[in-house]
Amino acid sequence: MHHPNASTLAALALLPLVGWRIYARFKRMVGRQRLSKVRPWITLSIFPALTLLLCLANWSHPERLWLLAAGLGAGSLLGILGLGKTRFQATPQGLFYTPNAHLGIALSLLFVGRIAYRALEVFVLDPQTPHSADDFARSPLTLAVFGLLAGYYISYAIGLVRWRLRVLAAKRLSEAENSDRPGR
Repeated sequence: MHHPNASTLAALALLPLVGWRIYARFKRMVGRQRLSKVRPWITLSIFPALTLLLCLANWSHPERLWLLAAGLGAGSLLGILGLGKTRFQATPQGLFYTPNAHLGIALSLLFVGRIAYRALEVFVLDPQTPHSADDFARSPLTLAVFGLLAGYYISYAIGLVRWRLRVLAAKRLSEAENSDRPGR
């Protein structure tokens, strides 16, 4: 009988955490959300940094970098499409947005599908072969899917930041005009 190694046991122990994060992502992608001052900036820091690290890890394989770049381009276009389908609301309680549910669910399912396929590949199809995290990060399919998600989240976060800045600029302009009126 084959006994699982430590990395397999660690991965299995993390499954509930991954499941909870997937559920949280699905829930967040389909409902009205308050626009955070920080979250878009975190996205604009983490995804480019991860993309750069993947580029460095795959520098000696330019064909993989082309797949990553293609994913980034397609993801950026999806982010622009998503912004066009997003409902934005500036209320006295704050700034809110409701992302397009279909696009969010499709991207989340793609992400879940890639993780599930990789888990199937590692734990079921070929459990005897040692796999490392490097194998996962160097997979052409993973690079393309990561590029798609990174491009989407980066362009979407840029759109959220731009919308926030426009709303705040309009608010300041309105306040300045109201303070300049006589009789105030």
